[in-house]
Amino acid sequence: MTALLVVASRAAAQYDPAFNHYWTLQSLYNPAASGLSEQINVNGAYSLQMMGYTRAPQTMVVTADLPLWMIGRAHGVGAGFVNDKIGLFEHKKFYIEYALHLKLWGGRISAGVRGALLNETFDGTGLDINDPGDPAFPTSEVNGNKFDVEAGLRYDGREWYAGVSALHIMQPTVTLGDSKANEFEVPRTYYLTGGYNIRLKNPLLKIHTSAILRTDLSAWRGDVTARLGYNGPKGKMYVGVGYSPTISASVLIGGDFHGVQLGYAYEMYTSGIGPLQGTHEVTLGYTTDLNLFKKGKNRHQSVRIL
Repeated sequence: MTALLVVASRAAAQYDPAFNHYWTLQSLYNPAASGLSEQINVNGAYSLQMMGYTRAPQTMVVTADLPLWMIGRAHGVGAGFVNDKIGLFEHKKFYIEYALHLKLWGGRISAGVRGALLNETFDGTGLDINDPGDPAFPTSEVNGNKFDVEAGLRYDGREWYAGVSALHIMQPTVTLGDSKANEFEVPRTYYLTGGYNIRLKNPLLKIHTSAILRTDLSAWRGDVTARLGYNGPKGKMYVGVGYSPTISASVLIGGDFHGVQLGYAYEMYTSGIGPLQGTHEVTLGYTTDLNLFKKGKNRHQSVRIL
């Protein structure tokens, strides 16, 4: 029963996993962010949610993107993998994406499209039901696959960015096993993202603000984040706070040293579950310039700092 309650509470909020470091994983929520910087960007994140609950959600994601300098700086490609365990369900997603970047009004406008393969698994062996012959409840592990399409737009200015994207455009229905009695419908989800950097008198300090809003038109979740960033000669560091209305508050800390980014966040739920049964989140990334023919090839700079 605990596992089913966890699934129900998570499903009411969104199908896709929510990360406090959404501003680090920008291409996960909008394919238009793929290949924005001049380097290859590899990012991983792991989230252990609702501590203390049986079969609590666990999410792992890995993303990678880079510019295609051999055919011009206006192109970007990326790929990613998501593994999301929620109770007796396991959602997996594999995707590849392409983005086109064009200069406009002193900034850059981007459009991206993504093809994804969804894999849904339900472990029926973990069920404890009175009628094991009920076809609505499989008693073995069942799974199914479905193809999906996602797309997005984004604009980057000097100190700000804004984007809109639609995930699961095809609203695929995944059949689990051989029986159509067990189907999993993935809702189309819309995302709005944005961020703005606030300059301070001290040139080494800057306030990074960002926000994300997601909805499937029946439920929604919003997150706002503010981080104080230090950009020193030997590395970058940040501390910050985040808030999701009616859901949670979070604290964040991390840094960037020679192209390696490490971050940690703790999310405290503000209703229902309680602050001590929160979420631990860890991120690890690496950014490097692979264009061996470009001057200053060892210079590390990532758009993810927004």
